[in-house]
Amino acid sequence: MPRAALPPFEYRYTGSLLAGVDEVGRGPLIGAVVTAAVILDPERPIAGLADSKKLSEKRRNALYDEILKHASAWSIGRCEAREIDKLNIYQATMLAMERAVSGLAIAPEYVLVDGNRCPRWHWPSEPVIKGDSRVEAISAASIIAKVTRDREMEALEARFPGFGLAQHKGYPTPVHLEALRRLGATPEHRRSFRPVREVIDEVGLYQGSVLPEPETLQYRTDLFEDID
Repeated sequence: MPRAALPPFEYRYTGSLLAGVDEVGRGPLIGAVVTAAVILDPERPIAGLADSKKLSEKRRNALYDEILKHASAWSIGRCEAREIDKLNIYQATMLAMERAVSGLAIAPEYVLVDGNRCPRWHWPSEPVIKGDSRVEAISAASIIAKVTRDREMEALEARFPGFGLAQHKGYPTPVHLEALRRLGATPEHRRSFRPVREVIDEVGLYQGSVLPEPETLQYRTDLFEDID
């Protein structure tokens, strides 16, 4: 029997500078954990915002473009694999969220974070269980984070062919684990994650050619680079 949908989240803040925050990439064996913070513009609503995992790739990409165009502000925060190995994935995710909110061009007055806890930061905030399905700003953040990271996995697949990263996005699928055992761990793999650590001990590091990142990758790293 399917679970009943959670009701919309009721929060105390009533202003227009509400930021939603979400993350993508805690479970993969490779690449950064990517977070996004979004402040939506009440005067320019975006129809169809939802949990990014429940949207088709085509719909996610379309909403991604709409968020870039209509949101009051948005920002990406991230922690790379080497930082994850140093901090652990939980602490790295909290740091990436703080970086995302700090990067907003407009300072938020209140922040809602998907999940059951917030980072220790100075912004008034609340965690929201299943927030990516209950708060539009968090839904928007989940879309920005997922599209960004998915495109980064496509770029990594072009640099390290044979791992299938464009398909499984770095998660520990049988295809990924088999490729690790056959090819070894790349410099972008998270060495503190047990499957990667075991492969390094047994097989070693990736010895193939590292191809340059494709010039056709279509996403911006500086989210406000076109703003005067």
